[in-house]
Amino acid sequence: DSEWTGRDRHHIRDVLRATLTRFFCTFVDLSTRQRLNMADEELEAIRQRRMAELMARQGGDGGSSEQQQQEQEKQRQEAEERRTMMLQQVMEMEARERLSRIKLVKPDKAKAVEDLILQMATRRQLKERVNEERLIHLLEQVNTQMSQNTRVTIQRQRKSVLEDDW
Repeated sequence: DSEWTGRDRHHIRDVLRATLTRFFCTFVDLSTRQRLNMADEELEAIRQRRMAELMARQGGDGGSSEQQQQEQEKQRQEAEERRTMMLQQVMEMEARERLSRIKLVKPDKAKAVEDLILQMATRRQLKERVNEERLIHLLEQVNTQMSQNTRVTIQRQRKSVLEDDW
């Protein structure tokens, strides 16, 4: 009958903790990857395009800058199309129309709301399509965030005792 020392118990606990952590991290990683497979594919495509751009810049000649600009414009348009398509999938028509009217007047606010909706969609926080009422709530949320970020402070210079208007 041998007694377990404190060090033995701590060692066993640490080994078990590390093994369980590896197991659960692997399990969570696999389930997350299965759920976000589309996002991973898009990220990989973006990485490959960026790598191709970097390779072209390093090994490219000066005459291909126009071609690079065209390629970048094409990629920007494709990204915008994907963004629009995703918004169409998660928003009702009335909400999309309202957001398009807002975009005409305040494009930065509309972009912030679109970003918020897309972020919620990718995190699976949307239980149903965004309707007009929910859009109004999101607009109010963005308004409070923007108003908190844009504060104007006025600091007046005070004359010290040593500075006199003689």
